[in-house]
Amino acid sequence: MAAPAGDDPDSLMTLTTIFCLRNLRKTMCYQGFKNKLSLRSDIFLPSEICDKLVSTYMEMVHTDNNFEPEESFFQLFSDPRSTRLTRVQLREDIVRDKDLEAIRKQDLIELNLTYCNSLSSRSLKTLMCFRETLVSLCLFGCRYIFYRRGAPLACSEDTEDEDCPVSRQALETDFNFQGFNRLRLLNIEGLPDEVDVETLLKPLKCLTSLELANVQLLGTAFLTQWKDRLASLVLYNVDLSEELVSTVVELLHLRHLDISRESRRASLKFKMTRKILTSIVQRLVNLVSLDISGHMMLDNCTVPHFEEAMGRPSIEPCKSSIYPFQELRRPLQFLGLYDTSLCNVTHIPAQKVTGSKNEEQVLNAIEAYMEFRPELAHRAINQLFDIARIQHCSQLLRALQLVIAALKCHKYDKSIQVTGSAALYYLTNTEYRCDQSVRLRREVIQVVLNGMEQYQEVTVQRNCCLTLCNFSIPEELEFQYSRVNLLLLKILEPSRQDESIQRIAVHLCNALVCQVDNHHKEAVGKMGFVKTMLNLIQKKLQDRVCDQVMEFSWSALWNITDETPDNCQMFLNCHGMSLFLDCLEEFPDKQELHRNMLGLLGNVAEVRVLRPQLLTPQFITVFTNLLDSKADGIEVSYNACGVLSHIMFDGPEVWSMEEPQRDRVMEKMWDAIQSWDVSSRRNINYRSFEPILRLLPQSISPVSQHWATWALYNLVSVYPNKYCPLLIKEGGVRLLEKVLELESSQPETKDMASKVMEHCENFKDDPMETNDGQEVNYGQRG
Repeated sequence: MAAPAGDDPDSLMTLTTIFCLRNLRKTMCYQGFKNKLSLRSDIFLPSEICDKLVSTYMEMVHTDNNFEPEESFFQLFSDPRSTRLTRVQLREDIVRDKDLEAIRKQDLIELNLTYCNSLSSRSLKTLMCFRETLVSLCLFGCRYIFYRRGAPLACSEDTEDEDCPVSRQALETDFNFQGFNRLRLLNIEGLPDEVDVETLLKPLKCLTSLELANVQLLGTAFLTQWKDRLASLVLYNVDLSEELVSTVVELLHLRHLDISRESRRASLKFKMTRKILTSIVQRLVNLVSLDISGHMMLDNCTVPHFEEAMGRPSIEPCKSSIYPFQELRRPLQFLGLYDTSLCNVTHIPAQKVTGSKNEEQVLNAIEAYMEFRPELAHRAINQLFDIARIQHCSQLLRALQLVIAALKCHKYDKSIQVTGSAALYYLTNTEYRCDQSVRLRREVIQVVLNGMEQYQEVTVQRNCCLTLCNFSIPEELEFQYSRVNLLLLKILEPSRQDESIQRIAVHLCNALVCQVDNHHKEAVGKMGFVKTMLNLIQKKLQDRVCDQVMEFSWSALWNITDETPDNCQMFLNCHGMSLFLDCLEEFPDKQELHRNMLGLLGNVAEVRVLRPQLLTPQFITVFTNLLDSKADGIEVSYNACGVLSHIMFDGPEVWSMEEPQRDRVMEKMWDAIQSWDVSSRRNINYRSFEPILRLLPQSISPVSQHWATWALYNLVSVYPNKYCPLLIKEGGVRLLEKVLELESSQPETKDMASKVMEHCENFKDDPMETNDGQEVNYGQRG
């Protein structure tokens, strides 16, 4: 059987790199002078390892909440005698001028700085240190890199003060690329209008690839200085003109041309015509890639439908449904038609096309525009969302990987986080689940939690919570158990929260504390889980509303107090009993609510040191009255009797109240138990019989013994496959034998004990025994 898609393991290199970064002081570093992180003297790291360390470090900083950035990390690479960097990719505001300065002695070949908005013109001076070796340079989205830091009188550039603000008035005008003789690839986005692009770039004689996005060009002739070597030119969101187009078509060696734009950008006035597009195709005969996304055609470039070539869609230029592309000598490898009407035609002469016509075009758009065109990627992801929601996503693995990559790449872009999290909800639902590997689903969980941490905005929070509901809880979330619980509790903190998010978050909290080990429950309890749930209940009481949030909150408390005395103590300390009484009075007919509350109190009653707090006339009267309840079948009556059974087990000497009388309460317990149907199907799930079994071999309270025996008889009768093995495993049969031996045991109790033992014996003889009804695991423990 083939492995699910996306299940390839990490390489040993990746695993080792992550381990070293998490344990720098235990592997290759030590704490030096003034607690500064320093590289061990016996370490030499080649460029393959150093480049991997830096790239993985940047990824972990942005995507791993548990990873703490190191203040002096880049200082580890300050000496090229022990570390060698050649290709460095840095992104986002965490990168500072001093980080770049730390590696200034390295012979960098490639340097990518993306959205590094903490960099000032100091980093331009640092760039000069790499001028003799640098072949590829990207300065994308570094909006302040051409501005000096701080007002002249406030702080000097020589003070190394990273906290000095960047002044928009202090433009750096002296920098150019003089001396960057080896530079071949340059990507610059968003230059200040005051910077003369021609003066800046003129010293670069050997460029083969130039990307200028969101740049204002005052002149165009300077581009011809590279007409004999320029193979790639990107002019995204650059306002075209006939002069600029005339210059571009002189660059005869171009293989890739991108003159796309964001269609909603009103400031771009140029109109594309059939004549201009034909000229580009005819003159630039070496083109293999062309992007004209966002352009509206002034005249009709498409072949009328009745004149189109017959047959299936073809990529042959001669059959092209777009007239200018009939001039192509061969199909293009890539053609960007996103946000144009041209993507909807039948015959497009390109192997890969971006557009919005179908899933393939949309996925191509996300892939092509993800890193440097977030505004286009956002819209394409939104279209993928519609495909997954309304139609069917046929390239699930690719779609998921692209959305995950986009969410990682643009963690701080709210629009992508909103659309990406919405798309993930539909891409991870039941319809697609069988095609997804454990690793892929874990990646989804991690980016969802990243989004929840970064944005408190309602839409992102709702999308992320809904996506988590598509996973098996708690199993699939256990690897991030503490983190997801903390995030959900944080969502539930505000007293006035969006109702739908509150409902989903409480549901998730309830599911997360159901069927998990006690140490998980104790840990979550210490996070404030019990208090948060009680606060929600208090708020609902004030509003006099009993809804799903109210019921889920009590259910979550039922689950988290199961066999966890500390959490039971917290419930009592936070005035939980007062809220129980108030809810009982305010909502006398809410059966599910009563069941959840009594189940919780059953857990509290199992803790011997806490039982005295339940032994008050008020509480005992309430529990006794609930014995007559018919709410939710027998569940409320059963749980109320369970609470009283544990209290009775402590003996008559602790019963200090005059009313209600202990004997009278026990009579009512006997009557209640006699009224229950032993074949009742249960809305309950036991992981252990230990609290019940301790009530069996005793003479202090025969009614408690009877309740415990009835509980076992009911469960092994109705759900033998589940509960016979559990009872045998926990030594219940031997304890039932003791019930038969005790003179104090009532005849009806002994009769039921014998029947329970008989069921277990029959099960051992025929373990394949089945029951007419299907067992249901409701995830709750009484």
